[in-house]
Amino acid sequence: MSDPFGRAVRDFHHGEQDSPLIQRDGGWAREHPIETFYFGEFDPDSDRGEFLTSWLDGPLLDMGAGAGRDTLYFQDQFETVAIEVSDHLVETMRERGVQDARHVDMFALRESFERDRFRSAFAWGTQVELAASMRGLREFLDDLAFVTAPDGTATLDCHDPERIVADEMLGYRADPTPGLAHRVMQFEYEGDVGATLLFRLFGPDRLREAAAETGWEVVAHSYDSTESAHYQATLTKA
Repeated sequence: MSDPFGRAVRDFHHGEQDSPLIQRDGGWAREHPIETFYFGEFDPDSDRGEFLTSWLDGPLLDMGAGAGRDTLYFQDQFETVAIEVSDHLVETMRERGVQDARHVDMFALRESFERDRFRSAFAWGTQVELAASMRGLREFLDDLAFVTAPDGTATLDCHDPERIVADEMLGYRADPTPGLAHRVMQFEYEGDVGATLLFRLFGPDRLREAAAETGWEVVAHSYDSTESAHYQATLTKA
């Protein structure tokens, strides 16, 4: 299967990336900043770092771990398992020192882990929006509840459609339903165009509704700034 995203991240890690990784929606294209997003160091004293460390404990599941930036920090605190669907990314994480990197689909957790396997889980990078529908989100949260302990916690980050400026988000697709939208895009690298990615964007109220149906409760959420559409949410078992 074509994997331009994973190849580009791997090539960057090896110092062999000669072409940009492109995000594309038809004629709208922009470069995806690999170094900024995936190869910085986790800072526990940043707002993001303080948010994550205040809610997460081990054993921890890092879903959609990318190049392992966050796992490299958390594995020094407690057992941490990093999962990705890209062989290139799993290979990159292992080369960078991630101790337990696995090829696992975050939307198929029951098939990969036993009940109550983790104390906490998180996905950072809005990957949860790849659930693609509210039904898909509920199924994901139900599986996440299965693999986390009865007192488990989870943190997710998402986009709130109520705050999005449509012509500023690549791939944005409006939805007449309040608090919902879609996003459609592809990654391109060295002429290789990946599969079309369908995201379901949902605001905090929609996340709260889905969580309530799957044994979770959204106990906190916050935005990056007063005008930002990007938010992070904390879920605990209801």
